[in-house]
Amino acid sequence: MRSSGILRSWNEERGFGFIAPTQGGPELFVHISAFARDGSRLAVGETVSFELGRGKDGRPQAVNAIRTAIGVNATLPRKPSSTRVASDQRPGSRTTFGWSEWLARGFALILLIAAGRWGYDAYQARSHRLQLESQLPAVAAPETTPASNAYRCDGRTHCSQMTSCAEATWFINNCPGTKMDGNHDGVPCEQQWCTAPGSR
Repeated sequence: MRSSGILRSWNEERGFGFIAPTQGGPELFVHISAFARDGSRLAVGETVSFELGRGKDGRPQAVNAIRTAIGVNATLPRKPSSTRVASDQRPGSRTTFGWSEWLARGFALILLIAAGRWGYDAYQARSHRLQLESQLPAVAAPETTPASNAYRCDGRTHCSQMTSCAEATWFINNCPGTKMDGNHDGVPCEQQWCTAPGSR
């Protein structure tokens, strides 16, 4: 014989609740397995039809339950389930955040490695340059002549600024940016200072 009642409480996580029979009497235990599996969630306040049976412990419980109608109070408990759905979506967004966090960390690591490599290369180039400079004076020292000491690169670049052919020759051989050898034959100031062989 079928009876009807209202679902008074329901524990979604554990899959059981209690039905208050409409004809009165104590509330009856009902398990999720007593309902047909239609994929929808049960809600407190639903009207259900059931048969009276016995559980494993011998106590009376509802079996072969059918959802007949949703009562007025059924809409209130659905809010926690929608909250639960929203909370279920947060871990997914955390997973997305986790991926973007990993990407940001990976990008930062790549930048750190690139900066380290650049710093190491700059250090190696500097130490190599210093090593070459330390060897250079030992090789260049024998080539210096006392006559070279009389001149120095002081920014003069034109023949009109020179005082002799020797000075002009020293400037084009040792100073950058000189404009004294127009035909690039190695003889500077050919019209002013270095016109004849043996000019000084």
